[in-house]
Amino acid sequence: MEYKMLFSPMKIGSCEIKNRIVMPPMMMGFGEPSGKPTEMLMDYYEERAKGGTGLIITEITRVNDDHGAAAFNQLAMSHDYHIEPMRKFAERIHRHGAKLFVQLHHPGRQNVGIMVHMIPLTNACSKICKSFPKLVYKIAPGIGRKMVEKGLVFASPGPSKCEPSKVSGGHVRGFSHREVKKLISEFVDAAVRCKAAGVDGVELHAAHGYLLQQFLSPNTNKRTDEYGGSFENRLRFIKEIIQGIREKCGKDYPLIVRLAVDECYAKIGQPGKGYDLETGVKYAKAFEEMGVDAIDVSSAAYDTYNYWLEPTSFDCGWRAYMAEAVKKEVKTIPVIAANLIRSPEQAEEQLERGIQDFVSLGRPHIADPHWANKAKEGRAKEIKRCINCLYCIESMMDNAYVGKHGCCSVNPTLGEERKFDSLPSDGKGRTVAIVGAGVAGLMAAEMLARRGFKPIVFEKESVCGGQINLADKGPKKEKIGWCASDLETNARKFGAEIRLSTEVKEEDILALSPYAVVIATGAVAVRPKSIKGADGKNVFTTTQILDGSVLLKDKTVAVIGTGMTGLETGELLAEQGNKLTFVEMADTVAPGTWFQHLDDALPKLEKAGASFMLGTKLISLDEKGAVVENVKTKAQSRVDADAVVLSLGARPVNGLYKALEGKVKNLFVVGDADKVGRIAHATAEAYDVAVNKIK
Repeated sequence: MEYKMLFSPMKIGSCEIKNRIVMPPMMMGFGEPSGKPTEMLMDYYEERAKGGTGLIITEITRVNDDHGAAAFNQLAMSHDYHIEPMRKFAERIHRHGAKLFVQLHHPGRQNVGIMVHMIPLTNACSKICKSFPKLVYKIAPGIGRKMVEKGLVFASPGPSKCEPSKVSGGHVRGFSHREVKKLISEFVDAAVRCKAAGVDGVELHAAHGYLLQQFLSPNTNKRTDEYGGSFENRLRFIKEIIQGIREKCGKDYPLIVRLAVDECYAKIGQPGKGYDLETGVKYAKAFEEMGVDAIDVSSAAYDTYNYWLEPTSFDCGWRAYMAEAVKKEVKTIPVIAANLIRSPEQAEEQLERGIQDFVSLGRPHIADPHWANKAKEGRAKEIKRCINCLYCIESMMDNAYVGKHGCCSVNPTLGEERKFDSLPSDGKGRTVAIVGAGVAGLMAAEMLARRGFKPIVFEKESVCGGQINLADKGPKKEKIGWCASDLETNARKFGAEIRLSTEVKEEDILALSPYAVVIATGAVAVRPKSIKGADGKNVFTTTQILDGSVLLKDKTVAVIGTGMTGLETGELLAEQGNKLTFVEMADTVAPGTWFQHLDDALPKLEKAGASFMLGTKLISLDEKGAVVENVKTKAQSRVDADAVVLSLGARPVNGLYKALEGKVKNLFVVGDADKVGRIAHATAEAYDVAVNKIK
């Protein structure tokens, strides 16, 4: 397929973009407190430019250091000393025919209070002690988190005093009139610096609940001066920024507004709160009339997180109706939109249908920096697709406290672009035996094949995938399966040999005289022998439910454990008409699970009538269900059920590794066979072994 529209040029204002592919802003934490681009950050973006992307828009870039810094390691254009480093950054992007826009941003009420005043303090102290940021990162995970949790932080400023953001917490104060005027100037001055640095254009971030959107929303803008109240007054803050940029940068300097066209409160059961699509389209039309050069359509806010950064259960293209509504009203300038696009075919179709003019590929660019070139060159099957697992945002948020960057489940080269570009070809055709074709085994196979080794993968099942072949069986979890499929495609492309339906023993491996052996044999679900009745005929593991070997329909089922495997198995059981009771020893559902997954799963389970017994320990099982005990009171009770499903974790399968110890010089165990974890941990460990440890 040629994808003629996808690879046709189009202008945004005076700037011609070579194709319709946009990498939108995504904060990943590759920067530093000064706000200057680091080498790692520039390597990351340049790799995407090298990969064929037409337009790259930077991550959130602050215009104010004092209360406008959303993270320690973000970009900034708040001072003149940012101009020359940004010029170097822009030149690196331009080398590959791509254009660079900078997204100007302020978090407003969605800031974490600990960040208020922190950047000026950090930068000042760093001049005296260069290691000061390291001290901050030592303190932040402990004291910093506790301060945030207990509200012992500065207020996050917004248009007016209002409820705190769901994710950020803390408390919110309103900007004074004087502060509003100063902020307008700071946005304008940042745009002037961008132009001086040779940046091709700027984008104003009025989406995802940040400050500019907060001024537009009646939920967060309760001002009584000229910047609040009516539709026109709520627009005034952004309008004056746009006017200022036009006055100081010229009418021909490209300017985009990224706009949440629907705050999506109705989707979480709060209709009438904030503004909806009808009002959002009116805002888009107003920005067109103000003379902006494109509308970048998005949606939602931190309060409605899953409706701008979707988990895996959301359908590709589900947001297309929003872009289409804008496109019908905004006729003179291009419309950019994301719409959960994952394939070139989908991108081309949405362009052909006139839904939008540019396709915005966020997480797909994290997963595969060469998405564009692979599509253009007829290699679309080689694209490593984003599976919407949300590990990028989760890891970025967690790692921000320790000065590290976000990670990707399917792309462990993230942040190692320069090193990966110069991967040595030193394998010399030497054989490496890999046992297990799950994601860890496949990742190791691809990387070793790239290095010129001869990887031979042995898989006892008839298909690749390992545990992924269970993880993708829940309702609308098919995307999870993409990672195994894509890893297999790429492993085979680079020359790995994969032998399916082949179970190997110690002597089979030794007969190969391999240079190295990688054990990636995965894990199996736990069925504790210590629990009386665990081997009963009515007791099953999540594996048996997910692989279809056991079908429960219209039964009462007790699910023991509320980790994500338990919840996703529960979704499948609920879909099959079963009435569920979850038993969880902790006092919260799925402790430690990223909140977006819970926001996705729990409403579905609650709608299906599932009940949750928290702070409850499993004591024993019998043919009528389970005996449980309250953790605090020690009082015992029964959970009557036709069947019991155990979701108590998994244990590594690594017997072959133990059998080969001392008999193979270069022996490694990776993924769940080493330590049961997530996809990201398995692929990262396999990458590390294949690239760094097998010499």
